[in-house]
Amino acid sequence: MSATAEEVKRGVQDWWRTSIIDMAPGSIRYRGYPIQELIGNVSFAQMIWLMTRGELPSTGEARLLDAALMAAVDHGPQAPSIAIARMAATCGVGLNNAMASAVNVLGDVHGGAGEQAVEMYVDIARRMDAGEELQAAAGAGLDEAIGRHGKFVSGFGHRFHPIDPRAPRLLELVDEAAQAGVVSGRFALIGRAVEDVLASRKGGRRIPMNIDGATAVIYAELGFPAPLARGLFCLSRSVGILAHAWEQTQQGGRNKGPIPREYLWSYDGPARRPLPGSEG
Repeated sequence: MSATAEEVKRGVQDWWRTSIIDMAPGSIRYRGYPIQELIGNVSFAQMIWLMTRGELPSTGEARLLDAALMAAVDHGPQAPSIAIARMAATCGVGLNNAMASAVNVLGDVHGGAGEQAVEMYVDIARRMDAGEELQAAAGAGLDEAIGRHGKFVSGFGHRFHPIDPRAPRLLELVDEAAQAGVVSGRFALIGRAVEDVLASRKGGRRIPMNIDGATAVIYAELGFPAPLARGLFCLSRSVGILAHAWEQTQQGGRNKGPIPREYLWSYDGPARRPLPGSEG
């Protein structure tokens, strides 16, 4: 039996289904809220929450999210994503191309630590819910994370900073929010417990929480699923990517590679040799 015109229309409309945006001529609503009421009343961080979570955050929740997003915007041209944005800008492409090139390298190694740290924290919380004591759960969760991702523990230690200056301030904000009842503070305790376990295994030498570990505490406290932690980092780092791509565009330069052209890479292949049959 052939479909009626109404059934065909409904099938077309249901091809894509979304609870995010409702739109008609002259009307735009995000999660039910009219855009004209959101504009000027809702911050960008609040809008991110609304779009990804479906409801508006409280003032305290929005403040924590904003802090996490703000803290991770940039880490200089030695960060691969920033370097790629600047190199792309010297190739004559537009800002959107430079930004896309940079965001595309935010994978498991560079950009995925926050997601992995949230996974570890949530795993530890589950173990505690099952009756394990905090330190034991932290040790078991740490072992599970190392088994999955390797010896570099996501969210802890930094190759440049002995103490990442961003992490203590973010944790301070989490503590304040916990005291105000905005969040539970549970994941801040878990993150610090992981740091303690690492120190005990290193003979007392501490491996401090870094920006990824601290923002992961915030994202876990706010109830963001682990995969969204990476997406939020991409949004955050995009600000630095844009700034560096724009600055490089203003500075000029053509086809700048990762090192100055006066310096060549190290070659460790075969010694110079003639092509067989070409002697003489």
